[in-house]
Amino acid sequence: MRRSIPSIAASAGLCAAIVLLAGCAGVSKATKEQVASADTSVLQAQGTMGNSEAGAMELQRARDHLTEAKKAVEDGKDEPASRHAQQATLDARLATSKAQSSVARKAADDLQASIQTLRQESQRTLDAPR
Repeated sequence: MRRSIPSIAASAGLCAAIVLLAGCAGVSKATKEQVASADTSVLQAQGTMGNSEAGAMELQRARDHLTEAKKAVEDGKDEPASRHAQQATLDARLATSKAQSSVARKAADDLQASIQTLRQESQRTLDAPR
């Protein structure tokens, strides 16, 4: 079975197009950078939170999304990798905000308690017989 030159050229062109499209299906440099940035955000959130329970659920969600983003990069899936990286970054920021808010709330509560103690002490001093 002999093929004509145009038929061979068309087949070669089709093969080249398939190879080109397969190469385009990989993960972009921007997405890889986005995943790396998400990784940094999660690490920073872990460092900020320490042993705080506030934001722990959001931090776990950030870790889960980061894992999915890395898996998508390995699988060459650009869009899911980007989406999971964005969500990991947002969840890490939310975890950090919740942890910082908890610390600020505790400091405010402690300050209120100190003020109340000072008021009671000053009132006792005023009420004391002279």
